[in-house]
Amino acid sequence: MNRRKGYLVLMMFLGVVLTACNQGNDASSTTLPGEAGAVALYKKQCLSCHAADLSGRVGPSLQHIGSNMTKEELLGIIQGGAVGMPAFNNILNGEEMEALAQWLSIHQ
Repeated sequence: MNRRKGYLVLMMFLGVVLTACNQGNDASSTTLPGEAGAVALYKKQCLSCHAADLSGRVGPSLQHIGSNMTKEELLGIIQGGAVGMPAFNNILNGEEMEALAQWLSIHQ
């Protein structure tokens, strides 16, 4: 019985965490040009899980993600999501996802 309660508490916690990572998402987001736009998108959409300095919280560190993944690989994850990360293809437009992937890819 205790194991069942523990499992239930864990599932509720994960649900809250995943919901928190997706807070503030607005399908009618504004596109800003270049790096400033990517930084603004990161702050709005990614910061809650990946931290202001990209060091990671619930989500993994992104500080050196550009040395591990290409822009195209990052774009695929942003569009389709990953384990514990929601897909953003219905939240961000194509230009926003491209800008964010480009900005993340320079973090080496």
